[in-house]
Amino acid sequence: MPEADTILSVSQLTRQIRALLEGEIGEVWVEGEISNHRLQTSGHQYFTLKDAGAQVSCVMFRGAAMRSSARLADGVQVQIHGELSVYEPRGQYQLVVKTVQKKGQGVLQAKFEALKRKLYDEGLFDEEHKRPIPKFPGVIALVTSPTGAAIRDMLNILTRRAPWVRVMVFPVRVQGQGAEIEIAKAIEALNRAEEIGLPKPDTIIVGRGGGSLEDLWNFNEEVVARAIFASEIPIVSAVGHEIDFTIADFAADLRAPTPSAAAELVAPDAVELRRHFEATQRSLNLRVSTALEHHERVIELTAKGALLREPQRLLQEAEQSIDDLEGRWRDASRETLRSWSDTLVEMQQVLARYHPARVVADAGHRVEMTGHRLSQAVTLALRRFGERADSKAQMLKLLGPESVLSRGFSYTTDASGRVLTNADEVKPGDELVTRLAKGTVRSRAGTT
Repeated sequence: MPEADTILSVSQLTRQIRALLEGEIGEVWVEGEISNHRLQTSGHQYFTLKDAGAQVSCVMFRGAAMRSSARLADGVQVQIHGELSVYEPRGQYQLVVKTVQKKGQGVLQAKFEALKRKLYDEGLFDEEHKRPIPKFPGVIALVTSPTGAAIRDMLNILTRRAPWVRVMVFPVRVQGQGAEIEIAKAIEALNRAEEIGLPKPDTIIVGRGGGSLEDLWNFNEEVVARAIFASEIPIVSAVGHEIDFTIADFAADLRAPTPSAAAELVAPDAVELRRHFEATQRSLNLRVSTALEHHERVIELTAKGALLREPQRLLQEAEQSIDDLEGRWRDASRETLRSWSDTLVEMQQVLARYHPARVVADAGHRVEMTGHRLSQAVTLALRRFGERADSKAQMLKLLGPESVLSRGFSYTTDASGRVLTNADEVKPGDELVTRLAKGTVRSRAGTT
């Protein structure tokens, strides 16, 4: 029998298998046909990748699916880059897909997608890092081949649109092994232009003309992207044609579809500027003319007014107005003071009426009067109760048996004290007790 500490739970076994697969195999490229494709409302995609001899379950989470340009569907032949793992609740190994490309798309495209995803995750493409392109640059630097058509197009456009702009050409190779190093070093050097006695550019254009994916590949290298991201000078990427996209386009502060378009974007049009300045001049002339006419009318009215003709009269009127205002101010002040005085007296009366000592004295007086009235009421009530008691006692005396007996009446009881009211209640020989006004008589009943 195995020892207890050597027996694994299902969860422990599955975790060990998962650690083994992820550690020993990890990320892989796998080629096959998609089947059983399911797109969930969450944005995650689940499918099976198979060939003639085997199949493997795959999951592509929403973030990876959004970054992928490939559209998944049953029957599509694809090449997948992902990480081998285990879905523990089912004990099933699966590929967590990171990149998908159609079969035959090529190694370069796969490298492009992988680097794009990596730099995206690091934040090199975030909008918050993008620098604004100056509207009126004084110095523009061109990082490109000195012999290509792109440099001629950009120079022609810059010269035509903004002849006052100083253009610096930093010649580099834009194709072939090591060209990406030249491009990156050119960007770094331009950021330190003042250290080597050159004017610091306001904008840098990095680009070249069109070509195949292989021709443009130097602009897909990581070193170029990181040099663009690290630049303190705004950079415009102008690589290839409008349909071409490179890593440099995503890292740059602005992407232009072509080198010619980049030159038009960074240089203001001299004709448009001239029209703008002329319109501004006309607007300023109009405002100045309007202001001068206004001041001329003011001066004219002032010259015709009484200020120059009769300054003494205006001064007297002003003094009279001041006297009038002073009188009204005094009247208003007196009225205000009178109102405040009346209010103060009224408040003093109210305060005296409700002063705590006055309130306490009034309350004590009311308590004293109330006590006196209460004492009188109690005395009167007691007297009335006494008179009524005397009256009731007198009536009770008049109606009582003593009063009846005093008038010659008597009453007889048997030996037990029961009052006899009928002769039939007495038997011969019964002892009788007769009560008189004074004393009692005892007797026995005889026969009749």
